[in-house]
Amino acid sequence: MTDAAARDAATGFARTVVDEWARAGVIVAAVAPGSRSAPLALALASDGRIRIEVFLDERSAAAFALGAAKASGRPAAVLTTSGSAAALLHGAVIEAHQGRAPLLVCTADRPPELRDTGASQAIDQLKLFGHAVRWFVEVGVPEDRPGVGAYWRSVASRAVAEALGPPAGPVHLNMAFREPLVPTGAAVVDAPGRADGAPWVFSTTSPTPPDPADVDRLAHAVHGAARGVVVAGWGAGADAVAVGRFAAATGWPVLADTVSGLRCGPAAISTYDALLRHRPFAAAHRPDLVVRLGAMPTGRATPQWLDGSVRQVLVDPDRSWSDPGRTVAERVVADPSALLDAVADRLTPGTGAGAARADTGWLKGWLAAEAAARRAIDVLLDSWDEPFEGRVARDLVGCLPPGATLVAGSSMPVRDLESFAPPREGLRLVANRGASGIDGFTSTVLGAAAAAAAAGADTAKPNTAGTPVAALAGDLTVLHDLGGLLGARRRGLDATMVVLDNDGGGIFSFLPQARLGEHFDRLFATPHGTDLVAVAEALGVAARRVTTADEVVPAVIDALSSGGLRLVVVPTDRATNVTRHAAAWEAVAAAIEGR
Repeated sequence: MTDAAARDAATGFARTVVDEWARAGVIVAAVAPGSRSAPLALALASDGRIRIEVFLDERSAAAFALGAAKASGRPAAVLTTSGSAAALLHGAVIEAHQGRAPLLVCTADRPPELRDTGASQAIDQLKLFGHAVRWFVEVGVPEDRPGVGAYWRSVASRAVAEALGPPAGPVHLNMAFREPLVPTGAAVVDAPGRADGAPWVFSTTSPTPPDPADVDRLAHAVHGAARGVVVAGWGAGADAVAVGRFAAATGWPVLADTVSGLRCGPAAISTYDALLRHRPFAAAHRPDLVVRLGAMPTGRATPQWLDGSVRQVLVDPDRSWSDPGRTVAERVVADPSALLDAVADRLTPGTGAGAARADTGWLKGWLAAEAAARRAIDVLLDSWDEPFEGRVARDLVGCLPPGATLVAGSSMPVRDLESFAPPREGLRLVANRGASGIDGFTSTVLGAAAAAAAAGADTAKPNTAGTPVAALAGDLTVLHDLGGLLGARRRGLDATMVVLDNDGGGIFSFLPQARLGEHFDRLFATPHGTDLVAVAEALGVAARRVTTADEVVPAVIDALSSGGLRLVVVPTDRATNVTRHAAAWEAVAAAIEGR
């Protein structure tokens, strides 16, 4: 084929990949500007079926796609040019890997002849992210040859399938392009898809059904345990109905971290973190058997209570090992809901293992302690006029409408949600608990908002329109991702961020570093002295500061109803925050002791 007759392969490739992803259900893409990535960026912009947002900072772009993937459970894409831009995606890739989020990581690259030659923006991008991706593919320079369309579409389809898992996670597509990088005006290489609009390869991910032998073994273990508990952390993967059935059949309490999405139902113990800090209560309530769903809860009290002498069964559908304390005695790879339902059926009187041999006072004791602790916490929190971070967490959970999504920041916010949030249904929690970093948090929130907006526009899901997105974050977390605030107003996304501003890293005040005296502030607390309201407004984002505890909920409700990205900044004091946490634990101890 002569040059005059050459067809445009780069444009054909890019349009084919975007079409295939749209067919497979990709709804959000984040793009960082660059020249080498132009073919795919232009294809995304001209297609229209995938929402795209452009970020100046590749880290923010990746975090945006991460948030969309976590909130929707569907793959989201991030696109960068070549060189150091690609390396800036690594933080989000690690979180997607460890947090099981389906992320399509697309890095443009120089063609092979320019690699290792000193060419501008050319680094070694092959397997750049190591073992942190589910699949890596060097796609190859687009070329016009027979059968190439099937290759392009197959790669695009497989990328989506690999990202969905199980386990879900990131995939890395390294895409080399030669110049010209914009449409040439020549005929585009045609790569037609399936005539019915389906993906090139339709791939399903069915839940792992429980093995009958696992059901029998767990049912008999439960039957023989008079005192048991369900412990649920992030990645629990079970639905609340199945957990409720199991709890009712066993007479067990459910100790669920808020990020598990399972802190609801009549057996929910929302104050377990405070209760287990009271050593006499923790010692008197040691279980015979624990069924664990997902990771351990966030705080230290639960893993310290569940040492190796307590038999623990970990249920996980993704073959992961969520056992940092090395205390798990058995690991069951199965869909948690199906397994718990099957065991609950076996415990029905007259079938299988028979009814669980429950201590009739076991659950009653837990529920009585929950009622006393909940009352003590709520009375104490309501008595303080100045904002307390634990109360802000509790009140935020309580005021959000059904169907809302709450994105929890790392460090203290996710811990305060665990310690102080009451049981409730109809609230979806999203958190970067895979690597537990503060990276790109604002962009993650915006990604979750984009997923909510896309779901609301889906005519097949009419009840999803208008579902609000809120977030709870610390001040350093927001400052770490100012790139996420840049241009946020023009994105047309609705999200309310409640920012706990204690002028530094509040979590360090709870750690041994706080006793280091002169070096503590400089190296750990890192006070910034920044007016977050002024910073947000300078970047075009609406923000307001509240100074009393009673102002928080009205400010959040007003922000949610006003639309757009809005910050509610709540000033707190780090030292006071430590003493108030201690006062809450003492109030719970006094309540369960009858003092």
